[in-house]
Amino acid sequence: MKAVLRAGTRVPTFAWDSLLVAVLSVVTLPAVAAEPAAVTVSAGLLLPLIWRRRAPWAVFCAVAAVAFAQWLVGYQLPAQVTLLVALYTVAAHSTRHHLLAACLVMEGGILLACQRWAAEGRFLSTAVALNALAAAAASLGVNTRALKGRAAHLELERDQRARLAVAEERGRITREMHDIVTHNLSVMVALADSAPYAQSADKSSAALLQISETGRQALTDMRRALGILRADEPDAERHPLPGIAQLEDLGDQMRAAGMPTLLEVRGDYSPVPVTAQLTVYRLVQEALTNTLKHTPRGTRAQVKIDCLAETITVDVTDDGPDRGHLDAPSGHGIRGMRERAAAYGGVLRAGPLPSGGWHVRTRLDLNSGADVAV
Repeated sequence: MKAVLRAGTRVPTFAWDSLLVAVLSVVTLPAVAAEPAAVTVSAGLLLPLIWRRRAPWAVFCAVAAVAFAQWLVGYQLPAQVTLLVALYTVAAHSTRHHLLAACLVMEGGILLACQRWAAEGRFLSTAVALNALAAAAASLGVNTRALKGRAAHLELERDQRARLAVAEERGRITREMHDIVTHNLSVMVALADSAPYAQSADKSSAALLQISETGRQALTDMRRALGILRADEPDAERHPLPGIAQLEDLGDQMRAAGMPTLLEVRGDYSPVPVTAQLTVYRLVQEALTNTLKHTPRGTRAQVKIDCLAETITVDVTDDGPDRGHLDAPSGHGIRGMRERAAAYGGVLRAGPLPSGGWHVRTRLDLNSGADVAV
């Protein structure tokens, strides 16, 4: 049914209006077929309707002129119904000024018709009945215009919502790709830098293996992050999203890259939604990646996660030197972390500690963002 309706909307309005004229001709012309003059006048009333939606006011004026000529010669024809169709079209497709003028012309035509053709003593009732028909046609046209305006407004709102959804999804993917690429490349660079200085072949080989494993993990994470763009991407389903349970692996990765990392998780995180756990993981990952990139080798980092029934607190500190502008709030990493925290009602604070080092802290409200995609 929907396909039929969509196909119908592709038919030109000229074709539909021509069909309407053909139907009205079949209904009205047989009654006057015996009088060629009446047929001619009826055709003059019907044919302009073919262009009614292209030029509604002009068509109404043409039909009204023919109807007046018909009144002058004394014909009373079934095709006079075209006046109602033309009035409806003006109400639906023309301006309010044209509608007002059309209603005045219609009222004059009704009075003239009643004066000539109303039965004796039935002038008032006939006038009321004809006015009721005209009012119905005009009201139907006005309502049609309103419905079309409402439909256009809803379509505009739908398009705006679609654009906002696309922008939000692009932002989500951008954050994911930034975190994945930045983190894994930073780890790989740190491992590659340390490999030449390894004191034994075994340590050098271990560093190279860790680089290889980090690269494979990066590819897996990228496929998973982009899996929503391809329905046939199997890797996204095969590997679950990282969460709090994977923070230990993240710590091992950082330690292998030369940054001693202590991880402490307090409380039960099993009831925490998957998206919230992903937010925690990405916040810790970005904070540790910044420490790895912007502090000298050997800087120590500490991660504390407090899981409560309705909130999760994330604290990441390090003892590195002051980074100055390197972790300015305008950076993409810090901005992405703020966006992730804000999705769960959190305000992220990042800055230097009075005693030295860097501190990142936020508290996520699980009730405010349980359904937010991050």
